[in-house]
Amino acid sequence: MLSPRRETILKSIVGQYIMKATPVASQSVVADHELAVSPATIRNEMAHLEEEGYIIRQHTSAGSIPSDKGYRYYVESLGDIELPLAEQRLVSHLFHQVERELEEWLRLAASVTAQLVQNMAVVTTPRTTNCQFKYLELVSLQELLALAVFVLRGARIKQRLITFDQTVTQSELTALANKLNSAYAGLTRSQILERISEPSPLERQLTDCLVNLMRAEDGREYEEPYLDGLHFMLSQPEFTQGQRSSSFTELIDRRRLLKIIAPEELEHQEIRVLIGRENQAEVIQDYSVVIGRYGPADEAVGTIGVIGPTRMPYARAISAVSYLAALLSRLTAELYGKEPEPGQ
Repeated sequence: MLSPRRETILKSIVGQYIMKATPVASQSVVADHELAVSPATIRNEMAHLEEEGYIIRQHTSAGSIPSDKGYRYYVESLGDIELPLAEQRLVSHLFHQVERELEEWLRLAASVTAQLVQNMAVVTTPRTTNCQFKYLELVSLQELLALAVFVLRGARIKQRLITFDQTVTQSELTALANKLNSAYAGLTRSQILERISEPSPLERQLTDCLVNLMRAEDGREYEEPYLDGLHFMLSQPEFTQGQRSSSFTELIDRRRLLKIIAPEELEHQEIRVLIGRENQAEVIQDYSVVIGRYGPADEAVGTIGVIGPTRMPYARAISAVSYLAALLSRLTAELYGKEPEPGQ
């Protein structure tokens, strides 16, 4: 933990650097907080902050810029922050002006988030992260042929033609579907595999088909995300060098962005901040990411986030992502006929 004075100095350096993108001198820290100490004392405290890895200086007399560690301390000190009420009302009004379609909501969410944070926003379509079986219907087409309709949670319907080795009547198919529905309803793929115990050949055939469908669904890649605000990010001083700009746009073109920035262990309703080298992928370690999940957890979950240089307005980004995630959760819960979760 830092002393109160060093914490004040560090917050001043981070805040000023976020706003101005220029190294912060000791005189600027004094003027910013009107500390009752001399610039020499401030410089001495800044030297300690540098030794402890919170700030970086090119040389002794140069101004300071925050390190990843300094940004992390700053973010942890923010506490609970919310988007101003006037902006919440404005955003809510914008969503009520568009059609009640998921695609429109997601496109608007990306645009609004980018505008609020002045960096690039990414929003994904909700998808099941560990899909659950809902129910099965079997319809006889011919003596040895039936249509199987598998319904998974998240409003996903899969149809398959099933060829049997023996004649099966509609009444037998109905009884078989009822038995499997009773045994597997609400279960994930792994739970279904654990539940199987000496099935009949027909039960085994349908269960294998179901498990393969669920395996494919669980492994399905995210659809191409909604992106907005790239022009905001590329207008930042950090991107005046063409090489950095081209490397990031290449990353987007390859559609690898979401896989790189989204932590696999991100919990529902959690907002995660990844700063610089806290990102696992080397290609994104010059950037910061503020990311969260939205949607009814037992149906389908999407991702919303902001990407920008480490000199990011973190309070703004966290409050914007948090509010938009909660708003999208309420809207998508309505689509799935769910009650919004507490706090949304």
